[in-house]
Amino acid sequence: MIRVIIEREIAAGLEQFYQSAIADLLEMMASAPGYLSGESLVEIHRPNHYLVVTRWTDEAAWNRWFHSPERQQMLDQIRPFLQQDEKFTLLQQLTYHRGDKSN
Repeated sequence: MIRVIIEREIAAGLEQFYQSAIADLLEMMASAPGYLSGESLVEIHRPNHYLVVTRWTDEAAWNRWFHSPERQQMLDQIRPFLQQDEKFTLLQQLTYHRGDKSN
């Protein structure tokens, strides 16, 4: 399993348009082969800084989605709202942290 973090900086005043478009993209992504889960987040103290965090079965599944016509079509819809190109980080888990359950 891998995680993919996508960072986007959205132009001021265009947040509502971006949020509407990204909801459609996340819905479309959910049906992609190899997609496990995901969420879209906005930074509390930087309201134009958005993160999309997704989980995929493997890098090949992510790459298929990344290069798919569906993703490219949706990216064309959000590109006008971006202040700069998206930044991608692909991560794989090294160890499992169980966490403290005593709280």
